[in-house]
Amino acid sequence: MLDLIVVDYLFSRFPDSREGELSKLKSMLVRGRSLQKIAREMKLGDYILMSDNEARSGGRGRSSILENTFEAIVAALYLDGGNKTARRFITRRVLSQVDDIASRSEDYNYKSQLLEYAQANGLSAPIYRVITEIGPDHARHFEIEVSLGDKPLGRGNGRSKKAAQQQAARVAMELLNKQSEFDPSS
Repeated sequence: MLDLIVVDYLFSRFPDSREGELSKLKSMLVRGRSLQKIAREMKLGDYILMSDNEARSGGRGRSSILENTFEAIVAALYLDGGNKTARRFITRRVLSQVDDIASRSEDYNYKSQLLEYAQANGLSAPIYRVITEIGPDHARHFEIEVSLGDKPLGRGNGRSKKAAQQQAARVAMELLNKQSEFDPSS
C-alpha cells in the first residue's frame, strides 16, 4: 500500500521526470532509514507491546522494529479506513518529506548513477579498485579508485569499502557533470 501511494503521488507530482529518477526518489522515501526516522518522530516505540527483556535490550528504539511498526500502522489504516485514510496518513507522514529528501545529495546512490552513465554512453561498467586498506579489523579505513575503461575518474575514502566506493563514484559523477557543462559533445 505504501509503495503504491508513493508511486502514484510521484508520477502525478513529477510527470516529466525520468523513471529512474522517480525510482530513486521512491526508494529514498520508503526505505527503512526514512520509515525509522518517521517512527521515531512519532514516538512509536513508546506504544509497542513487547517483552520486558526486549524492552530492556533496546527494542523500543530498534530500527527494524520501528520500521515494521510503521508499515503495520499503514496496513491497519488501510484495512480499517480504506485507501483514503491510508493515503491521508502517508501524505502527512511520508510525502511531506519529498522536497527535503529530493534535495539531499547524500542520499543519492552515486554508484548507480555512474553505472547508468556508463551504460547510457556504451561504456563498460565502472571498476572499483582498493588503493589502500589500513587499520585494525574493527576500525578499517579504505581508499578506493573508480575507473571507466582505463580512465581513473575519482577516489574516495571511508570506513567500509561500500562507503569509499560511494564517495569515489560521487567524485567521478561531479567530474563527468563538469565536463559535460563545458563540452556538449561529451
